[in-house]
Amino acid sequence: MLNRLNRRFFCTVAPRPWLFVGLGNPGEKFKGTRHNVGFEMIDAFAESQGIPMDTVHSKAISGKGFVGEVPVFLAKPQTYMNLSGESTGPLAAYYKLPLNQVLVFHDDMNLPCGVLRLHDKGGHGSHKGLKSVIYHFKGNREFPRLRIGIGSPPGQMDPKAFLLQKFNVTARQRIDEALQEGVDALKLLLSKGLAVSAKRFNKEQKYKHLRVQNLPV
Repeated sequence: MLNRLNRRFFCTVAPRPWLFVGLGNPGEKFKGTRHNVGFEMIDAFAESQGIPMDTVHSKAISGKGFVGEVPVFLAKPQTYMNLSGESTGPLAAYYKLPLNQVLVFHDDMNLPCGVLRLHDKGGHGSHKGLKSVIYHFKGNREFPRLRIGIGSPPGQMDPKAFLLQKFNVTARQRIDEALQEGVDALKLLLSKGLAVSAKRFNKEQKYKHLRVQNLPV
């Protein structure tokens, strides 16, 4: 694939590559938990585009392919969530990508379950995986991210326990729907660019937010 990329880079109109990184924890123990929806988004996108996730590179399970004419690298860091930057930083450096071409997928307790947001930059919002990524980007926060709403802990439940809990049936249905919406948004991003896709997608998700924010899960 890199040879194909090199050939394309000689053309002034060659599309710029993207690196998509989904955050999560490795191992069967964490599969299907709220904290691992970043991994699930990577898997959903890879499956939709026929991109095999069959390589280990920079402490991540990775895959690469083309979506139309756009080169795409996919990665699921295997460092455990809180050390995600140890993989994401070296991956971005290896592919020589500017950070505005590195899109990070992560869970977000500040959004209702199944609601998504696509942003061009931001802070870490106390998300330790994002905090690690920012640290290994030398403090640079100017990278896009796809926030995947998982809802907030009920009552006095410990947020850590909530994050490591699997979804119930209702929440699982919402997440599965959200993953497909995310795949569609990513395809739009690759064809129309971040600004156009984020504006259109976030408008749709705003209405979804209003519709589901008070529904039980």
